[in-house]
Amino acid sequence: MTIRVLLADDQTLIRSGFRVLVNSAPGLEVVAEAANGRQAVELARSERADVILMDVRMPGTDGLAATRQITADDSLAGVKVLILTTFEVDEYVFEAIRAGASGFLGKSVEPDELISAIRVVAGGDALLSPKAVRGLMNRFLAQPEIGTSTDAEELAVLTDREREVVGLVALGLSNDEIADRLVLSPLTAKTHVNRAMVKLDARDRAQLVVIAYRTGLVRAGVQQPQ
Repeated sequence: MTIRVLLADDQTLIRSGFRVLVNSAPGLEVVAEAANGRQAVELARSERADVILMDVRMPGTDGLAATRQITADDSLAGVKVLILTTFEVDEYVFEAIRAGASGFLGKSVEPDELISAIRVVAGGDALLSPKAVRGLMNRFLAQPEIGTSTDAEELAVLTDREREVVGLVALGLSNDEIADRLVLSPLTAKTHVNRAMVKLDARDRAQLVVIAYRTGLVRAGVQQPQ
């Protein structure tokens, strides 16, 4: 099945480069291009793209505002947003994930990494570059209100194993790595992740990361035992 991609960036040359790159990859197709956030939202609704490569800085409605509109629209529930920006700024990481983005990459990403990222988010997984993950952790570390009892109660719906799995997701581990850590099959690890997402009403793994830090399940800078 072909993955339909929408490009949203106000720079024509950048869109042209991404268009050539995406269209040259097997199973990927650019179906539309937007020069600002407003157009991105309109085209998301009309073109039914699977993945939107969304620049943060655009005139008028920026990429973060457009992402919020897209992820809040129930009719676009299957659309994944991959944020692209020149600077992996902590504020952008935090706001992009809160807005519902499924991934966050710098524009300097290598071509093969970008194509891989599109496939990853189209498949329902989250993708954050290591620098973006560090930024997200630092942002949560700076928030003294995280881990309140009210937030922690949100995790009551999870089994002990699901809590453990969510904690590992928040540390950036893939399903295969979680399986190795917990001595499970990759399919079982994925099942635990999916069940946790359903129970916590998380759009994808990126949202699990937000929940894990917001509830205090995982603390920034703290690594779980090997």
